[in-house]
Amino acid sequence: MKYSCKIIVRSVNLFFSNENIIIVYKDRMKIMENEIKPASGKLGVLVVGLGGAVSSTFITGTLASRKGLAKPIGSLTQMDTLRLGGEKENRNPYIKDVVPLTPLNDLIFGGWDLFPEDVYAAAVHADVLKAKDLEGVKDELEVIKPMAAAFDHEWVKRLNGTHVKKASTRWDMTQQIREDIRTFKKENNCERIVVIWAASTEIYVDLHDEHRTLASLEKAMKEDKKDLISPSMCYAYAAIAEGYPFIMGAPNLCVDIPAMWEFAAKNKVPILGKDFKTGQTMMKTVLAPALKRRMLGLNGWFSTNILGNRDGEVLDDPDNFKTKEVSKLSVIDTILEPEKNPDLYGNIYHKVRINYYPPRGDDKEGWDNLDIFGWMNYPMQIKVDFLCRDSILAAPLVLDLVLFADLSARAGFSGIQTWLSFYFKSPMHDFEHKPEHDLFVQCTKMKNTLRKMIGEKTLDYLD
Repeated sequence: MKYSCKIIVRSVNLFFSNENIIIVYKDRMKIMENEIKPASGKLGVLVVGLGGAVSSTFITGTLASRKGLAKPIGSLTQMDTLRLGGEKENRNPYIKDVVPLTPLNDLIFGGWDLFPEDVYAAAVHADVLKAKDLEGVKDELEVIKPMAAAFDHEWVKRLNGTHVKKASTRWDMTQQIREDIRTFKKENNCERIVVIWAASTEIYVDLHDEHRTLASLEKAMKEDKKDLISPSMCYAYAAIAEGYPFIMGAPNLCVDIPAMWEFAAKNKVPILGKDFKTGQTMMKTVLAPALKRRMLGLNGWFSTNILGNRDGEVLDDPDNFKTKEVSKLSVIDTILEPEKNPDLYGNIYHKVRINYYPPRGDDKEGWDNLDIFGWMNYPMQIKVDFLCRDSILAAPLVLDLVLFADLSARAGFSGIQTWLSFYFKSPMHDFEHKPEHDLFVQCTKMKNTLRKMIGEKTLDYLD
């Protein structure tokens, strides 16, 4: 058998790269061996909302990519490069070739859903992908079947599940999820697990005393305070209790509470969130920094969407929409900092709307109107019409977050992973810090963290 490889020789380190094999010599080996555990064995990916449009699209695309049937377009872990050293060194390897990520072939998929259909049937029902794209991985998709979901209709009133757990209390619900995780890991011979929420947005809930400490949270679970303890909190608690990373892909309060921060620190587990940054908000984190960099003023920003998938149906309920609205509205003020620039951003009218429109299905359309002003207060306008595919944009984010969450765990990181704010509409942060929303600053922080992980210098781009 013949092997081909690419040899790159430098003055300090030698890299040998053949697909996913990375051997690092001298100082780099020491750093990686001591600080990042190897990605050995199988990584179990447990998705809450396994049969949803985002989840089925993510799994189908990942399986197709590892069989060479598709390219993982939109995934930074698979397609982006990482500049190392000065510009003249010309070292720009793919992230996956220098950062010790889990290979796609080692991912094992599972999870929970309100409906019992396998992932192939769910993907057909979601109607995001064409039949030709499903057929190539049909056999693999059909064997991925969901476990019964932890669900409470009061938190998502537009859905009625038929494949749900029966639990006497929220504490009992959490223990059932923990048992699911242990069973899946054993039956699938997984070394590690990552749990990710790709399910619906829950109704809005404020931070209460029950959310402030781990002891008060556990007490509320045992006392079955259903109005304060959401099903998503049960999933997050279960994952952290088992010692595995948890990713919140919706704007739910869930893991973004002091009690969960305390629990994650206690168990040394990474937590990530919240709300996948895909369409309209991604554009806001591009356009708002542009206005600020040019010191152009903003009088108003009106945003509206039409969306016809299950997510759109859920958000048609005002209580669920409020949770999403809070997430979407937080972006502009954080970027533009009106308290520092009152002449430019001190009186912004910001409106966000989401409209359920079944004929569009997963093909979301977002309209934005920006009323801006420039030199001598002369008004101008920017209009954006983004015809996007919600799940197509979200799927690569899910893949990256799963791989980076696992990397964080193996690197010994715990608590809120602010370095991954790049992927979220409403990046989690503690009470002592402000979130970073600028997409370009977020990307720089993320890539500099990766550089530090592999023993490279961070870049300030002054060369």
